[in-house]
Amino acid sequence: MDDSVPIMLLATTDPASRRILGDELRRRYGADYEVVACASYAHGRAVLEGLRRWERPIALILACYGPADRGGLDFLRRAYGFHPAAKRAVVVTWGDFASAPTVFRAIAQGYAELLIIRPERSRDEEFHGAITDALDDWHLAQGVAFEAVRLIGEVGDGRTHTLRDSLSRNHIPAVFHPVESEIAQRTLESLDLQNPALPVMVLQFTAPPIVLENPSDLEIAQAMGVTRPPPADRIFDVVVVGAGPSGLATAVYASSEGLSTMVVEGEAVGGQAGTSSLIRNYPGFSRGVSGAHLAYRSFHQAWTLGTDFLFLRKVEGLSVDGSLYTVSISDGNVVRCRTVVVATGVDYRRLGIPQLEDLVGRGVFYGATVSEAPSMTGKNVCVVGGGNSAGQAVLHLAKYAKKVTLLVRGPSLAVTMSEYLISQLEATRNVAIRYGTVVVGARNQDGFLSAISIAASGAADASPGEEIEAGGLFVLIGSVPRTSWLPDAVERDPAGFLRTGGSLYAGDTGYPRPDRPPLALETSMPGIFAIGDVRAGSIKRVATAVGDGATVVSMLHTYLAENPLPAPPPAANEATARGELPGDVRTN
Repeated sequence: MDDSVPIMLLATTDPASRRILGDELRRRYGADYEVVACASYAHGRAVLEGLRRWERPIALILACYGPADRGGLDFLRRAYGFHPAAKRAVVVTWGDFASAPTVFRAIAQGYAELLIIRPERSRDEEFHGAITDALDDWHLAQGVAFEAVRLIGEVGDGRTHTLRDSLSRNHIPAVFHPVESEIAQRTLESLDLQNPALPVMVLQFTAPPIVLENPSDLEIAQAMGVTRPPPADRIFDVVVVGAGPSGLATAVYASSEGLSTMVVEGEAVGGQAGTSSLIRNYPGFSRGVSGAHLAYRSFHQAWTLGTDFLFLRKVEGLSVDGSLYTVSISDGNVVRCRTVVVATGVDYRRLGIPQLEDLVGRGVFYGATVSEAPSMTGKNVCVVGGGNSAGQAVLHLAKYAKKVTLLVRGPSLAVTMSEYLISQLEATRNVAIRYGTVVVGARNQDGFLSAISIAASGAADASPGEEIEAGGLFVLIGSVPRTSWLPDAVERDPAGFLRTGGSLYAGDTGYPRPDRPPLALETSMPGIFAIGDVRAGSIKRVATAVGDGATVVSMLHTYLAENPLPAPPPAANEATARGELPGDVRTN
């Protein structure tokens, strides 16, 4: 077959499993994948070695574990060294409950990424659902897509990196071509572009294609045409600021319960959770789910339920307009609403080291930036942080990088990271963990990061100590709440997080309504609610953020019932009697 065709490799010494699995895989996927079945694990390892030399892409590796085959788990562990980017699945037979503890322990240690039950009948859609989910995640990680958008720019350019990451996180099929590449030069020549302002974005799904030179976020949003500002006379029941897990959950529940809902997002759906390569502890996803897929499915769910979205636009201010609130958008529009839910989340804290800040986008990245992982192939990479996001980033980067070193300020990960992630980090051969360590400097070569300097976190000074070779540095530390756009009347705690409910009484301003105490997620401004990571005292987990989003909707109903829209003026009443709907009272 074509060398570009991905491979699905099956290895098992159990003839019955090899026949059943081989037939199922070839029948369902044989047109798009080359299915290779190996009768022994020695043969499987030899095939993997050959495929690595021939640079053939492997999407999925399957092996069995059960009474008839006890070698599959060790084979999958060894397979990681040959093709770390491939998805690895252990296949078990239904009813073999005695093998479950061994299999679960092996998955927790990173031998495989998912458990699949062998099909026992034709058209076993549970089996194929697991396979297609794994293939979907593999394709997303590889950046394999049709070119709805062609992006041309310089490798290492900060703006180009931001656009690549934004397009990937927003599920927009895009392919990046370095400006010096042959296809980039042919494209620019065909568009009669000489010395264009980079990066250049070509929207190939439009007729004719739209060409943007060094576009702003607003120019991209307008050219895409996916979301448009609402009419000036539209009044929403709720405007949600931020499309992370908590904001998307609010949109799903609010829209499903009949509230007119607008979500404004300045970057990409999913927030920080959207950059997680694999979330294993989210309820209902036993095989794990990538943050990008979880976010996209939540967005699509809210969209189909009637939520309005404004993407690539930021909220710049909040004001009171009588009984309503006005939300100022970066495109110059103003959205009127009855309530606001703040779900803006947090930014990662900057290291503040000038040598590193000058290299952002050229080897230094804040956040997981899943789209950059393939560019780390064969390099030594460092990750700074001690939370789950840092752990997930390390495991994803380890599929591509030669070695990944996790730099942790504290003496342990036990308090800040889930046990399943710690176990996988310790079991991954090309991952090292350095405790009590901080980054204090950097060195570059030809304008790109080449090494970092580290020191003991408890050292009296911050002078450089040991130097570590590093082609990439990913920083996932601290939390800086995104609240600068809110008025001072919204009370914060000393760290800048928004106080809500009973915690308002611990502040200086208190709650301005004498007739009732604040609702549990309400801020010091009645009708303004805070959820997710931006809320003081929140638990930094995706499930709790989603819980906030579901909970706040009941409070929106309470507030809206207490504060009905004012009756329309007499002229509007006459218009209503004639069957016309006055614009200033529409909510849907």
